[in-house]
Amino acid sequence: MKVVFKKGSVNQEFVISWVRYIKVRLYLATYVLFGFRKPFSEGSDDDIVIRIKMNQFGRCRIGSEVFGSSISIRHAKSSYILAKFITNDGTVDCYPDQVQYYFTHTVDLPNGSAEHFLAYVRWYEPVAFPNVRYHFSAKDDDKTCNVELWNTEFYPIGWDCIIPVHHILSRFVPVNYRILTCRNAKEYLAINPVNIFSEINRSFILIF
Repeated sequence: MKVVFKKGSVNQEFVISWVRYIKVRLYLATYVLFGFRKPFSEGSDDDIVIRIKMNQFGRCRIGSEVFGSSISIRHAKSSYILAKFITNDGTVDCYPDQVQYYFTHTVDLPNGSAEHFLAYVRWYEPVAFPNVRYHFSAKDDDKTCNVELWNTEFYPIGWDCIIPVHHILSRFVPVNYRILTCRNAKEYLAINPVNIFSEINRSFILIF
């Protein structure tokens, strides 16, 4: 899999304490056989100390598709993405989020250093009722619903706000929408996917 990060004017090395904490949680979940900790923190002598530096980017190109982020103002419209995950039972779930920025980070594993290509995202909260989420479905069949309604609010920041870029499935077009038939209608975010990558293409069109 190949990916190109666009440096532009936002490329920089920086240190943010909460990002260091999140990265520790990320690596603990990814490499379950190893322990990790922040620099200058207490822990086992066998723990891997997380490097504090990372390279930040405003855009990421996967194949011919360029994905933006909220820190790249010119490309903020392409910062809204769907991320794909396979659950323990083998089902596939997709979640909408907005990319804040992309970054690379290297971790020192026992068998050598490994560079990770990651995105820091903010997840949108799902609506509580399926009839609202799948408001645009045909005959109440959620499998026929291409446009879903989600809350406009983000989840609180957590370690799962950092994802590998290969989980990016597609962009989506965000549109604010109100269900006019509801009393005291709330505004929702309509998620309209565009340019979804097929599983066949994903193996070779992602370009570093």
